[in-house]
Amino acid sequence: MSFSLPYIENSVKRVRVVFGGKYLIDSKQAKLVWEKPYYPAYFFPQEELPKKYLEHEKSYADKEVYDVVVDDRRARTAVTSYSSKAKELAGLFTIDFGSMDAWFEEEDEIFVHCKDPYKRVDVLQSSRHVRVEVNGTEVANTRMARFLHETSLRVRTYIPKNDCRMDLLEPSSLITHCPYKGEAKYYHVNVPGSKRQDDIVWWYRNPTPECATIRGYVAFYDEKVDVWVDGEKQKR
Repeated sequence: MSFSLPYIENSVKRVRVVFGGKYLIDSKQAKLVWEKPYYPAYFFPQEELPKKYLEHEKSYADKEVYDVVVDDRRARTAVTSYSSKAKELAGLFTIDFGSMDAWFEEEDEIFVHCKDPYKRVDVLQSSRHVRVEVNGTEVANTRMARFLHETSLRVRTYIPKNDCRMDLLEPSSLITHCPYKGEAKYYHVNVPGSKRQDDIVWWYRNPTPECATIRGYVAFYDEKVDVWVDGEKQKR
């Protein structure tokens, strides 16, 4: 989708925001706002500003910034409210997603950030022959790959662990989160005689329902390894 920023559209979802055991927001008037092209954020009309939980922090020419305070809990600079000088964002406010305890769309909790309604994720089973090498050593060889297609991103290849050299994969402490796929854990690749390649393999133990078929499969960071598909070496 191509549009000028900021781009604003109405959300049809009921959106609720929880902090310190309180619903700060329970809105049917939320707006999706793209301030950057990657994904939107939720904004709300000024009349829904939870004033009793706010302490003023600082002022700018076109906005006011507040801490959120509920009993002994404080989320610093978590709310930004835009004045009439803010042009497209005038009369709206937003809440820092990660500062809150929970966000809900209808009755479903959402994580990391709100989803882009124009993004799609498809997982397709493939019988293509996929090989992966790290520093000249084969670490995966399969005809049971699953290709994950995510709008605007590179296709990722998920491979059954049974078709990988798990003896060369060393668990990492790194964990990342994706609103479309869930919580990812990582592996280093440790090929004898060469430098360990850190965090170049990831997998999902409990992916979201729409990506359930990648459960337990691993994906290699294609930009950092050598991959062949049906004998053709892929560009990094």
